[in-house]
Amino acid sequence: MDDEVMAALAALLEALARIEAEWPDKPCSLARLSKRAGLPMSVLRRQLTLLEEAGLVGLDLDDGGVTGTVRLIRD
Repeated sequence: MDDEVMAALAALLEALARIEAEWPDKPCSLARLSKRAGLPMSVLRRQLTLLEEAGLVGLDLDDGGVTGTVRLIRD
């Protein structure tokens, strides 16, 4: 992966961490993360797929993957 992609993934993880810190007991919706990160949903989903494959986030998708929630995996 090039530096630009890595920087984008790191920024997405930081945005998710900030959301989880603000609302620790509430799941983070894909829509909220998309808005906070300033990413179109299609880009967000591609990046989250990479992060999920790396074991850094967990995705819970509903109805064909259109909506859902995401969380950081802290091991």
